[in-house]
Formats: sequence, structure tokens, C-alpha cells
Amino acid sequence: MQKIQSVFACSNCGAQFQKWTGRCLECGKWGTIAETKIKAEAENKTGTGNYAPIEMIDLKSIDSKKFERQKTNIEELDRVLGGGLVPGSLILLGGEPGIGKSTLALQLAAIIPHSLYISGEESAEQIKLRAERLNVKSNTLKLGNATAIENIIETIKQNKECTLAIVDSIQTIYAAEVEGEAGNINQVRACTVKLLELAKSTGKTIVLIGQVTKEGTVAGPKTLEHLVDAVLYLEGDKYHIFRILRAAKNRFGSTDEIGVFSMESHGLQEVKNPSEAFLAGRGEPVPGSTITCLMEGSRPVLVEIQALVTKTNFGYPQRRASGFDLNRLQVLVGVLSKRADLPLDAYDIFLNVVGGLEASEPAADLAVVLALASALKNKTISKNIASFGEVGLGGEIRPVSQTEKRLNEIKKMGFAFAVIPSAKNPTKVSDIKIASVKNVKELVEQILK
Repeated sequence: MQKIQSVFACSNCGAQFQKWTGRCLECGKWGTIAETKIKAEAENKTGTGNYAPIEMIDLKSIDSKKFERQKTNIEELDRVLGGGLVPGSLILLGGEPGIGKSTLALQLAAIIPHSLYISGEESAEQIKLRAERLNVKSNTLKLGNATAIENIIETIKQNKECTLAIVDSIQTIYAAEVEGEAGNINQVRACTVKLLELAKSTGKTIVLIGQVTKEGTVAGPKTLEHLVDAVLYLEGDKYHIFRILRAAKNRFGSTDEIGVFSMESHGLQEVKNPSEAFLAGRGEPVPGSTITCLMEGSRPVLVEIQALVTKTNFGYPQRRASGFDLNRLQVLVGVLSKRADLPLDAYDIFLNVVGGLEASEPAADLAVVLALASALKNKTISKNIASFGEVGLGGEIRPVSQTEKRLNEIKKMGFAFAVIPSAKNPTKVSDIKIASVKNVKELVEQILK
């Protein structure tokens, strides 16, 4: 026996209420609340339902060779995915408008044979124009324009040779049986669930492109992360040429790896040596500039840290950071003031990580402290010095992981001197001089003497 319940739901965000209101209390939209009927099955007290059990398979009987990853020949993308595309996976590619999501997707579709590129934003002719501008060529790539999820699913099913389908974008797709316009949370979820079922049943890889707005609207990719198998975000500043591809979720691999691309006139190009690329524009040594080594997954990357310290004109000094956590910067400024007797409380501080990369790991602390002290004392750090290490509240400099791999990268890039935390069993690398420091006071006195 079925019970019919009545609720009032918002067509924009999906929030439910017991009574009608003119304005949604969750998303703030006006006129989006409507009454809906929900049928609830009565409880089966006897537990004797007419449901068939699912078929179970022995773990040892599953042939893993049938699900081998498909290489994309884009090494940076394969690195982030964990080795390639997994058959039957649903991947969400997100990023801000204009960052290069559709460009990367079109380049990928041109590489994988018999791919489908279905767009709800552009016609096939418009996609062709973009392909010519990017010099993308393929004899088997098929283009289409559709916004109805039912048509898209049937198209993917009918193309038996297809192993990869790209839907651009999920915010433009709608399902006929779901109320609301394309892009609201109910439509986005319903369409994603249908595509997930399609990917699992057919073994085809489906890539969804999702827009991330600056306002962080509820219909964005954040609401889909628990549904899809992998979430890839393309990050970067559109005023810089570098784009960073990282995985926020990956059921088939690590989320620590990043892919580095450069935006060129003919599309996104892989950056084989990120350290060389990030240091390419480095000029003559100036106070406040130093180099550190970050670990992005299994890859060491050298980046330049720049600091500017100026006398404050107001009672409260400014603190600004680009590519570095502002709260962490405040902590390091306090450590320098207290443990190294540097009067930074009367100065404005500006910090920048060159190239658009986020220096989020603690290993960047030592380089930030060194750059701040150099800028305050107006003393130049040698161009041949690189540093890394974590700074504690007591002013001590703590060791970080994968020291040897970082030192080898520093040596590979031609640096002759490395400043690292002191350790009981120091790491030795040939052809590079190592200075071990215990605390920030020793760092300021020895390196900037």
C-alpha cells in the first residue's frame, strides 16, 4: 500500500519545506517553491518482498585484463588519472569559465579513436571552428549538439565502436521527467545518475564538463563529486600561461599527482619539466627572492618565492599572499618576530609564488622565512641557493619527507647550494653543498650574515 505525501520543493536548489513560501530560504530565489507529491512505499513488516537477489561474482574469477586502462598519449593527463582512462568510468572535468576545459576535452577526443563529442553549448560547426584553430585533426571523431539526456544516452548506445564520450557541459543537459530548467540541482543530479548507469552498463568512459562559477552556485560540480568516479579540476590564472590539472577525487588512483600544461595558441601543451618552466623567467637576484622545492605527488617541482617588505603607512600593517595560505604567512611572520627578533610588526608584507602554483605543503616554510628576512634586511640571496623545510612555532626547522628526491631535483636544475633542516642522519648528494640549520635565528644569522 502506498502513502502519498505532499511537500514543497524549490526547483532551483532542491530544498524541501512543509509549507509554501514565496522565497526559498536556502538559495534565496523568488517564485521557485512548488508543491510536489511523493509516493512512499508502506513498510514491509513481513520482509517478504518480490525482489530478485543480485548476482554475486567471485573475486578470483574476475579477469582484470578486460579492464586495462586506456592510454590517452597525454602524459600529464595519464599521470593525474593514475595511468589512463578506466573503462566504464564517469569523470567530471571542472574549472572556471575560459580556463581551458573544452580545449583539453577536444584534444583528448581527437586522440581516442571513435570518440563522441556532444555539446549543449556549441553547434557542430562551431566545434569544427575551434578544432581548426587548435589544429586538432581526427578521422573518426564525431560531433553532435543535444541538450536532452534521453537523446544523448541513445546516441552513445548506438555507437558501438565508441569508447569515449564527452558531454559539454552538464549544466546544459536536462531530463524530461525531472521538473525545473537545465542547470538546477535536480536536473544536474538526475542527468549525472543516468550517465553513470550508462557508463557502468556499457563499459564506455564518459567525461562530463562542469562550470565552476566564482559565486559557487549549488548547480556546480561540487554537488556531483559523490556520484562520479573521478573529479579533475583545471586551475590557473587566465593571465598566466600555466594550467594545473589536479584530481580532487579518484577511485582508481592517487589524488596527489598534478599535470602541468601551458596554454598556447594551438591548445594546451604538456610541460615535461615544470621546474624549468617555472624558473624560466627568473631575472637577476634581488632581495626577497629565493627558490624552494615542492613535492606534487611523486614529482619534485622548483618554484620561486618572492617577498616584498615595506614600511607601513597606517597603524595596522597589511598582509597579502598569492599562491600561499595567508593564515600560514601570519604564523611565520609571528615566528620571525618572536624567535629571530625581526621587527616585522611595523611593515607591510606581500608574498607571491611565481607561476600560479599553490605552495600548500609545509616544506615551503623555510623559503618563505628566508625570503621575508632577505626583503627586510635588503640583502640578496645567492642565485645558486635553494631551500626547503617546515618551521615550527618555537622557531625550530623540522625535516620534511623525500629529502633526497628534492635534493636531486635541485642538483638537476643546476643549483650548487641547498639549505635544509638539520637531521640525525643527514642526506648526502654528490656535487651539491648542503647547509643544515636548526632554527630561524640560525638561518637569519648564517645565511644572511
